[in-house]
Amino acid sequence: MRVFSADVTAAALPWVDLIDGISQMFKQGCEMPLRHHHSFAVPGEDDGTLLLMPAWLPGSFIGVKMVNVVPGNSARGLPAIAGAYLLSSAATGALLAIIDGAELTARRTAAASALAARYLARTDASRLLIVGAGKLSLNLIEAHSEVRQITSVKIWARRTEQAEAIANAARAHGFNAIAVTDLEKETSQADIISCCTLSREPLIKGAWLLPGTHVDLIGAFKPDMRETDSAAVARASVFVDTFDGVLGEGGDIVQAIAEGVIGEGHIRSDLFNLCRDLHKGRSSDDEITMFKSVGAALEDLAGAIVAYRNATP
Repeated sequence: MRVFSADVTAAALPWVDLIDGISQMFKQGCEMPLRHHHSFAVPGEDDGTLLLMPAWLPGSFIGVKMVNVVPGNSARGLPAIAGAYLLSSAATGALLAIIDGAELTARRTAAASALAARYLARTDASRLLIVGAGKLSLNLIEAHSEVRQITSVKIWARRTEQAEAIANAARAHGFNAIAVTDLEKETSQADIISCCTLSREPLIKGAWLLPGTHVDLIGAFKPDMRETDSAAVARASVFVDTFDGVLGEGGDIVQAIAEGVIGEGHIRSDLFNLCRDLHKGRSSDDEITMFKSVGAALEDLAGAIVAYRNATP
């Protein structure tokens, strides 16, 4: 049995391998029960969330991820996400590896967004706006740059110093990145907008979106969270990672439905159909597309298998 630190996990998950591994898993499918989702009290601050996400390929691999999400960690200078992934043999049940859960989550989440952008972002998309300055931010810049020729990166966050820190890190990795403060202006100039926040109030407004924009929504993984207003959802062709996950937990979509702005039929398709070429994705250069993800155990299993195979002699 091997233990993968965060550094080992990152090194074992190069973006192309990970994006392709997740794509292949969506093509072939796996056994994926609904995840367990529990809130727990953190005295004096917002509740934390415990996620338990199992999945398996019969006779091959079985895995489960335990992740704790603590929003208050940002004020402590700590990552909001912590946890571990247990990968075992689905033939013998033997434990094969314990993989850093936070690193796996951050990388597979960004890789799933990049996978969706293969189908949904314009082929000439080059201007990327990142909304949020947590651990996911740099991963999203790197992952989207694997599927589109990104020439300009803007980072916005409520705390400007955090946006500047991510911009500095991105420049150190060779990206043309700067921190910005005018979210409305930058939204109206971006080709891809990737939101990775824990917001409960809309940040991106539908009125700001230009034709041809691709909106990538990652952060709102509970029904009372959202990163866009309902007008943005209504204007967009909406795609999701999984129907059940987003209709149960994807706050942007759940709240737009509850408000009567859209119905469930407004969702065009999911990653299963996109990866299996059952839906072509973007239909025109003027179309506003939106990808809403809440995460799926399938993605974790795919990433854990890629990491295990790449790191095992």
